[in-house]
Amino acid sequence: MDGSRSTNVKETLDSKYYSLFLLDMATMLDTGLDRDALALCVSMCERGVNPEALAEVIKELRKQKEAKAL
Repeated sequence: MDGSRSTNVKETLDSKYYSLFLLDMATMLDTGLDRDALALCVSMCERGVNPEALAEVIKELRKQKEAKAL
């Protein structure tokens, strides 16, 4: 394996480990986020979205969904 391919494999494995770690943490904290929702949130935060503001939006959307269900 050449150096760049070796680096890409390592980055892929690191990324998968990171994703599994975050999913485990989200599950332990009972966030209610599935793998796709968590990936979207992480992607948004990596692009500069304020994590606290994002959490508030998610909470508000959940409240609205519950209110409509009643």
